Amino acid sequence: MSELLNISPVMGSILVVLLPFLAFLIQAILGKRGKSGNVSLIAILLSTILSLIFVFAEVWKSTPISADYNWFTIGTHTFTIGVLLNNLTVLMQLIVCVIALPVHIYSRTYMKGDPGIHRYWMYLSLFCFSMLGLTISNNLLMMYIFWELVGFASYLLIGFWFTKESAVQANKKAFIINRIGDLGFLLGIASVYSIYGSLNLVELFGKEGLVSTLPQASAGWMTFTGICFFVGAMAKSAQFPLHVWLPDAMEGPTAVSSLIHAATMVAAGVFLISTVFPLFNETVLLFITIIGTLTALLSAYFALSQKDIKRILAFSTISQLGYMVVAVGVGAWDAAMFHLATHAFFKCLLFLSAGAIIHEMAHLKEANHLDIDPQDINNMGGLRKWMPKTFMLMSIASLALAGFPLTSGFLSKDAILISTFEWALHHGQGFVIIPIVLTIVSILTAFYIGRLVFKVFFGEFRLQVEKMNIHEANLTMIGPMIFLAICSLFFVFSWNPLAYHHSFILSGFDVKYSFSEIHSLHIILPIFLTLGSAISWAIGWKWYVKNKYPLNAQNGWIALSQNQGYLNEIYQKAFVNSTLSLSNGLYWFDRNIIDGFVNMLASVVRGTAQLSSWIDRNIVDGLVNTIGGTTYYIGHLLRWVQNGRLQNYLGFAFTVLLIGIIYLILK
Repeated sequence: MSELLNISPVMGSILVVLLPFLAFLIQAILGKRGKSGNVSLIAILLSTILSLIFVFAEVWKSTPISADYNWFTIGTHTFTIGVLLNNLTVLMQLIVCVIALPVHIYSRTYMKGDPGIHRYWMYLSLFCFSMLGLTISNNLLMMYIFWELVGFASYLLIGFWFTKESAVQANKKAFIINRIGDLGFLLGIASVYSIYGSLNLVELFGKEGLVSTLPQASAGWMTFTGICFFVGAMAKSAQFPLHVWLPDAMEGPTAVSSLIHAATMVAAGVFLISTVFPLFNETVLLFITIIGTLTALLSAYFALSQKDIKRILAFSTISQLGYMVVAVGVGAWDAAMFHLATHAFFKCLLFLSAGAIIHEMAHLKEANHLDIDPQDINNMGGLRKWMPKTFMLMSIASLALAGFPLTSGFLSKDAILISTFEWALHHGQGFVIIPIVLTIVSILTAFYIGRLVFKVFFGEFRLQVEKMNIHEANLTMIGPMIFLAICSLFFVFSWNPLAYHHSFILSGFDVKYSFSEIHSLHIILPIFLTLGSAISWAIGWKWYVKNKYPLNAQNGWIALSQNQGYLNEIYQKAFVNSTLSLSNGLYWFDRNIIDGFVNMLASVVRGTAQLSSWIDRNIVDGLVNTIGGTTYYIGHLLRWVQNGRLQNYLGFAFTVLLIGIIYLILK
């Protein structure tokens, strides 16, 4: 038994990846018989246990491990496939497993009775396999393959309810925009290989993944390479202006949104730029910081007025990803990974809580034959009376999102904001605008998540119904939510609720900052943010619970927020409509000009051929046939005369003589 449990970290990590893939194959073979999801659940449970005990516990803060296996050879260069286990990769792998497990358990009830449930488990296992493979890949080519598989699995899950036109359009939109980012990633890979002749992460950055061990190329070439990798992250992590796919991706099941579009897949972009961080020069880092800041601000603004509960959380996710990207841009990628970890738990909890609410609203709609949107928060209100546990759990997640003390979000958000202020003050001039904007975003975050909680759980229920059949979700759904709520509190990540430096995640990364620490910020900024959040909640309470909303619903700023800055319309006109117009124009040109010219030439050639045929048949062949006929007739006559018969000769001579006599007589 002891020999069976003697699993090396490398073998353990490989098993962690392969178990969901095995579950995917079994679910595919079972087809409609595999509705229970037991195979997928057991696979992710075993992967979680293996990842925690045999991989994370063995590698965290220990010597990194790398294993290579020959893959294929081109010329003199052999490409390898392998595993890289360092603090970054094993943390990411564990996060994926620990988030995926409660989502699988939750899905057993949430997706019960769905006619396509067998496909759901198959797609979910494929996604987990792809994401887990991405986390431990030791070379960029292998990472790219899993990156593409993650996108494909996401495409399948977003369009899971493919009979809905909105779901079909959403998964196409996500797929196309992510392909734009993937092209950047691919160009980055090609650039790295052309510079260094290797794609192996250990050869490029060492086993720790902290420094580039190879000489730098020209500044322009390195800037191009860095931006290419960041473009890949922009699409996957929904950064402006490639963020527009994520709100629409909410067309998939809510459990999918919690796993893929809140905690793991969208975090892959942050994981990527943290992995290749040594490649970034100052120009690229500043570009990353600016994009992250714009994304955080715009998404928070868009979230302020959304009515769909899942869209509010989707824009919140985009905004928090902006925070993580800014952290990488200022050089604090360890803080980015810290926030990635904490955000995974409380955002997954927010989505699962939203799923429980939507689940009950859908049942209410069906029971009372209502024509409503079960995801519209304007149709809710006072739900804490019927769903008190969901209210408490969602409140914990909301406090964590707002960065309230005693939550994990307080620690990780402070780590980013304080580091950004220190970076900005170190650079001076106008750089301080970036942390100021992020501070404003933090207060806006508290406001919009407070708005959601107030409109959903407080006040009076806004619908008049005969059968009020809303009730608390069952244990299969509440259980995973309780686990995520516990993980949203400070003690899971740090024994000190007020100082992020004591976090076990930050202590696992030895990141050297280019700026010095400013101790006063560690006191002033948390107090300011907490007061700002409290004030924003007070305003939200007055507006949405006391019904003293002072703004005009037709306000232009509100319309701008509700319509997401009209970016979708701009993209529709600038890219979609222009592409369609260009395509229609090219089609017309091809049909009328190209085909017209070809058809004209064909008509001319056909007419010329017909004329040639007539001339050949009537003139050339006629002349030849006439000459041939005349020759044949003369020959026939001569043949008749010269036939070797004496009587014919005598007859011919007599005839000629007779004709001569007649001629002489007549003359």
